[in-house]
Amino acid sequence: MQKETAHEHHVLYPFQKDAFKKYSDIWARIIPKRGGDMIGYFLPHEGTNDIAYALISFDSLVAYETYRARLKVDPDGKVNFVISQEKRFIFNEMRSFLEGVPSTLGKK
Repeated sequence: MQKETAHEHHVLYPFQKDAFKKYSDIWARIIPKRGGDMIGYFLPHEGTNDIAYALISFDSLVAYETYRARLKVDPDGKVNFVISQEKRFIFNEMRSFLEGVPSTLGKK
C-alpha cells in the first residue's frame, strides 16, 4: 500500500537547533503512539543553519487527520506545543504531502 508522507519544513531561529532537537525527541515518542510512521527529524548540519525537516508517513490523508486530532488531546503533545510557542524556536513551518516512488524506496 502506498503511504502518504508528510514533509514538514521548519525555519528555525538561528542558534535554536538544540531547542528544536529536544522538541523533535519528544515528538518522536508521541507520533508513533498517535498513528504516525516516524521516518525522522533532520537538523541543519552543513550549509544553512535554520532549516530542519521531518518526514512522517500515514496510510491515508484520513489517517493523517485522525492523527492530528489525537495529537491535540495528547497530554505530552499539548506540553510540546506550549514549549514551542513559549521558546519560539520555530519561525515558520510548512507542510506538504509526498508520494514515494516505490521502485526507489529503501535502495542501498
